[in-house]
Amino acid sequence: MNGKNSKKFYLALIIFSLTGQIAWVVENMYFNVFIYKMFNASASEISLMVSLSAVSATVTTLIIGALSDKLGKRKAFICFGYILWGISILSFALIRSDLIGAILPAAASVSAVAVTLVIIMDCVMTFFGSSANDACFNAWLTDVTDDSNRGKAEGINAMMPLVAILAVFGGFMGFDLNKASSWSVIFVIIGIAVIAIGVLGFFLINDPKIKTEQNASYFKNIFYGFRISVIKENPILYLLLILFAVFGISIQIFMPYLILYYTEALKMENYVFVMAPAIVLASVFTAIWGRVYDKIHFKSAIFPTITLLCLGYTVLLLFKATALVFIGSLLMMCGYLAGMAVFGAVIRERTPENRSGMFQGLRIVAQVLIPGIIGPAIGAAVLRNADTVIGDDGTASFIPNQSIFLWALIVAVALVVLLCGVMLIIKKLERRDDNEKATD
Repeated sequence: MNGKNSKKFYLALIIFSLTGQIAWVVENMYFNVFIYKMFNASASEISLMVSLSAVSATVTTLIIGALSDKLGKRKAFICFGYILWGISILSFALIRSDLIGAILPAAASVSAVAVTLVIIMDCVMTFFGSSANDACFNAWLTDVTDDSNRGKAEGINAMMPLVAILAVFGGFMGFDLNKASSWSVIFVIIGIAVIAIGVLGFFLINDPKIKTEQNASYFKNIFYGFRISVIKENPILYLLLILFAVFGISIQIFMPYLILYYTEALKMENYVFVMAPAIVLASVFTAIWGRVYDKIHFKSAIFPTITLLCLGYTVLLLFKATALVFIGSLLMMCGYLAGMAVFGAVIRERTPENRSGMFQGLRIVAQVLIPGIIGPAIGAAVLRNADTVIGDDGTASFIPNQSIFLWALIVAVALVVLLCGVMLIIKKLERRDDNEKATD
């Protein structure tokens, strides 16, 4: 096993987490831009794509997470998964209006066919990505960390989404995203990078020692985390997962439309230069907050992060000036990533030993499935009557507005109320457990 504080462990953590997040950023933030700019996708089509991807991620993580536990292997799933993930990303370079029109000249709407193909291939790509990253990389990270370094490791892991956004923003600056050729080059570059990291993993990652139950039913293990008996044994874990789901819903209300809000509503052609400093500062804050978590733990660490998130929403809701948008984005990103780090760390703490693979599916239900279905649907409903703009080809496209931040704020405030109630329940459960131990 990689030593929990070794350079090799942290190198593997950084490389695989960052590469995976770059691929997810392209999917979660730029696929929306891709089908919006190339094929005039509507808010409902974007919401559908995000929702189906969330379902694919959840089902995949349940199946592959349980399988990796059954076999006691993580490395092969991670490495081969990243390689296949990269190949699937390469395939998007072929989804172009000119190619589709040449292959299907009788198609009534090339754009509709293209959007359908993107949604289908997004689910295929999600299968490979979730197998490698959501199911097995996250299970591996749970296996090789403990109370002494879990917050530090999770702080690094949680800051990677914004580091990935920074890398993608910077990398995309040289491309005209209104041209199909630019997207083809982007998909080729990212696909090759993910494949290369998968190959590198054979040299960086070692399988941890996992106690496997050879006689356990694989199909029962898939749904292990949903058993009533397991819920009764780990009530605090399930309460935390509910909170995590509400947190994710708040994020997913605005996140699929964030870049479109900057570019289409605010006309921020230089949004990369505004966002880059915010991303860097938020990433540094998250890394520091991960270390703070190791000292003060969940109860004291979660409320400041939600407060920052709410402050960020409020500023983005009320102001459109570039300087204030920067401040709002910074506060929102600090709260978002630090919150991810805090929830990620406490859920790993509460995950039963040698069951991390089985519980990754449950984590994805809370982190991806529920937020990925409810959040974008709320965002699409809010934007149903949004202003539209007519493109050069005569088609209409919606313009995201600030209402997405209002509803994200409403859900975040509801989360604070839930947190207060859950904290009281957790306190009673912990007191009960302490009394039972004292009796024993």
